[in-house]
Amino acid sequence: MIDLKGIKKIYKGKGIHTVALNDINLSIDAGEFLCIMGRSGSGKTTLLNVLGCMDDFDEGEYIFDGIDVKKLKSRELASFRSKNVGFVFQSFNLIDDMNVLENVEVPLGYAGMPSKKRMQTALEMIKKLGMQDKIKHYPSELSGGQQQRVAIARALANNPKIILADEPTGNLDSENGEMIMTLLKNLNEEGKTIILVTHDMSVAKYAKRKIIMNDGKIINNE
Repeated sequence: MIDLKGIKKIYKGKGIHTVALNDINLSIDAGEFLCIMGRSGSGKTTLLNVLGCMDDFDEGEYIFDGIDVKKLKSRELASFRSKNVGFVFQSFNLIDDMNVLENVEVPLGYAGMPSKKRMQTALEMIKKLGMQDKIKHYPSELSGGQQQRVAIARALANNPKIILADEPTGNLDSENGEMIMTLLKNLNEEGKTIILVTHDMSVAKYAKRKIIMNDGKIINNE
């Protein structure tokens, strides 16, 4: 499904070059639950951003289901990302002045889905995540765990091929963190490809495969 070959990413500024990713070679099969681990500054979030086409890269090749991502133009890349990738962040990234239903509808609007179909699809995702009684609530009226469930519903709305999660339990207590990880595990068992960044071993245990990064390199792949 995903093949990275010789990926290199360099951040440049004020005469300083920082190699964030250095010769990354990684294959990810459809249906995997992969965990990326490493210390702060190891390159794990940069790798996740490259996988999600949020960051470009300077050298190497990224093939996604036969598509050479580097060759996609800006508009093509945005469409590719919208159709194939769902993001879940530590900080939830919900829109404060939109209710639950409206937040989940956002990516469907970007994808050009008609209003009626958009609402129906969003409602289905909200019900799947057990938040149907909160559809008119705003983020400030929800607990952290509830907000993250809404964020996952939003990530799933376009039925993407992969879910990328960056420290999805980082702002949650242990009980809500376990609930979110169980949810991601269940989604993986239903066939979703999950790629997760964490530094927490209690979170990493849910993954089927782990890679460890240091100084922009993969130093262990198990």
